[in-house]
Amino acid sequence: MVDYLANTEINSQRIAAVESCFGASGQPLALPGRVLLGEGVLTKECRKKAKPRIFFLFNDILVYGSIVLNKRKYRSQHIIPLEEVTLEPLPETLQAKNRWMIKTAKKSFVVSAASTTERQEWISHIEECVRRQLLATGRQPSTEHAAPWIPDKATDICMRCTQTRFSALTRRHHCRKCGFVVCAECSRERFLLPRLSPKPLRVCSLCYRELAAQKRKEEEEEEQSVGSPQQPAYLAGAICGASSGDDDDSDEDKEGSGDGDWPSHVEFYASGVSWSSFHS
Repeated sequence: MVDYLANTEINSQRIAAVESCFGASGQPLALPGRVLLGEGVLTKECRKKAKPRIFFLFNDILVYGSIVLNKRKYRSQHIIPLEEVTLEPLPETLQAKNRWMIKTAKKSFVVSAASTTERQEWISHIEECVRRQLLATGRQPSTEHAAPWIPDKATDICMRCTQTRFSALTRRHHCRKCGFVVCAECSRERFLLPRLSPKPLRVCSLCYRELAAQKRKEEEEEEQSVGSPQQPAYLAGAICGASSGDDDDSDEDKEGSGDGDWPSHVEFYASGVSWSSFHS
């Protein structure tokens, strides 16, 4: 690790450069003791397709965003506290290589690197930072993680009823609990998932029944312990109906708003090019 870089001029310059690339749309990143350990371009599997994203690894946070001009301008900044992160290496296939999942309680997603070496570098550096953060904060590793969204292209039919076929007129939706791709009829319900949002979110019919049953059981146990009946609230905040503007399925597609796509004339992950670097 490079703890000795904390509060040095070179570290301050590196962090200032990252802040400058995000501009006014990003949050300030410079804090006493914070060190920028590495950076690079990874492929992030989004809802509609995999997209290149710039990632910055600090000793306490992981920052990523969409690329407008490489090494000059980024946007859609996301900051993930490392003590909330769990990594899961994914098996290799002919179509998908060098992948792993970044899991947190609020969001989980899959990324891939340009090579096996870079993948291992990212995983080892992130895991070491997570270990140190947990020791420093006294927290236990996270055990609850948000389900990653199944990509749209993974299925042409609803993954719950297996009857509805998606088309230009029949759109896909995602259950916020299990991440499955489902039709509107199989995802009419909403349920409050406090770890993800203060508002009720779209869930599939199966997850809704399971969540409602679990909530009902918890309230019955609470009533027995208190000794007085209470108003059933397992449906509180649950709404039936079509999607509203507050429950938009296009979160992933909004990252960059179209200006974060890799330039068509540049070959992404060109052979022989290192896309990640770690400071020492």
